Amino acid sequence: MNLILYLCAGTPSVPVTGKTGESVTLTCESEDREITRIVLTRLSENILVCESEECKSENDRVFKEGSCDVFIKDLRLSDAGKYILRVYYTNDQTELERLTLEYHLHLHDEISVHKGEDLKLGVLLIHADKVEHQNTISSEWTEVWTRGHRVNSDRINDSDGNLTINEFTVTDTGTYRVLDYNNKTLITVSVSESDRLKPAQKHTQQYTYHPKPATLRSTPPSTDEVTVTERVLMFGGVGLAVFVFFLTTVIAGGIIYHRGQQKGWKAAKQEALIS
Repeated sequence: MNLILYLCAGTPSVPVTGKTGESVTLTCESEDREITRIVLTRLSENILVCESEECKSENDRVFKEGSCDVFIKDLRLSDAGKYILRVYYTNDQTELERLTLEYHLHLHDEISVHKGEDLKLGVLLIHADKVEHQNTISSEWTEVWTRGHRVNSDRINDSDGNLTINEFTVTDTGTYRVLDYNNKTLITVSVSESDRLKPAQKHTQQYTYHPKPATLRSTPPSTDEVTVTERVLMFGGVGLAVFVFFLTTVIAGGIIYHRGQQKGWKAAKQEALIS
């Protein structure tokens, strides 16, 4: 009859840090042992560890790597917390032994919010005990939510696992951290203020501001159109011609009038002599 010897790792919980959307590996460092199976547990529930990419289950983000490493992909904030990995293997006496390893997964996320909008943080996990906030201009942590206590702000409410801060302001920027009952950090979220312009406004401004220079350069200037300089010369020439014609008419009229006066005086003198 085979006996099972239970061996617990003498080291404390192994800290593992990851970022949402990325992946982490829970290493067991037991490659040289004849491992028969592994069992991954979280929140007192076993998690199916897939052996290949074809694995189809609700936990198809968790895979086995090598002999006993566990690979978790596409991380979510809800993945944060304590994991227990039990590794079963046989020793030299063909006795079945179990190695127990514990991990603490801490996840980080970054978001940006427009001023005046609502900040929604999906961080109220079942094993979350409190949420603290550190402003960008301060080094102190302020408690904003505690399990079992009423929220002391009209701008903050909690429901369906979400912590919502209404009408986001600059003072709400900074870092939010979620702690468990052992005061270990489960989640940290860095919150910043978005640019003042909405994404649609940015796109419109960018499109308007940047024409296509290649199209403008490749189009030669049209020879059929009249330029501004040509128009100025053309209208200036017409005006000059009109002025010269007017001046010539005035001078000719003056000469004719003057000669007419001279002829009138001569006729008057001749009539006076005859009389």
